[in-house]
Amino acid sequence: MNTSRTLKRSAVAVAGAAGVLVVAVTVIPQEETPAARSVKSPPLLAALAQAASLPFACQEAIFKTGDQFATTRYAIPDEFSNAAVAALGSLTETERAELTRPACAAWNSWATANSSAVTGELDNRYRNAALPVCNKFTVATVGTARKFSPNIPAAARGLDKVVKKVWTEAMNELSATASDATCRTSYSTVRTAW
Repeated sequence: MNTSRTLKRSAVAVAGAAGVLVVAVTVIPQEETPAARSVKSPPLLAALAQAASLPFACQEAIFKTGDQFATTRYAIPDEFSNAAVAALGSLTETERAELTRPACAAWNSWATANSSAVTGELDNRYRNAALPVCNKFTVATVGTARKFSPNIPAAARGLDKVVKKVWTEAMNELSATASDATCRTSYSTVRTAW
């Protein structure tokens, strides 16, 4: 598996449904590659263990979301995925408990019904945003999430809160640590999510 493809799929999930499942999708590589091995850390291993114990509907959401939102342009910077994994490790038990069968089933239905609209929005926003890639990613993700977030099912709202927390923590970290000054500014601008 190509780690960047998995990461791309995770961001599609975030943007398409206001980030409902980005955390889980981001951290589950489907096969071991040098890049996947390089991001393994205690938070990643904990996230993988969590994913294995999720209800089937949540596992289905994780693995099918990338296929449902198969973008052609949109991409995720590796630094975001690493920051999201670290933020995932800080979730409380209460926050983790939001990954329920009903919430994920609601997400799955929503994703199926809205995949083409979300995919088109992500690709268009990404294409039209200014470089560098980190800015294209934040502009496309947050813009698409703001557009579609109000439409996600009520049953998935708890997931949305959890993903917003992970997003905010990742953006806080990246706004201070990203190597490129333009990226730090871009990450800082979208810290509060959607």
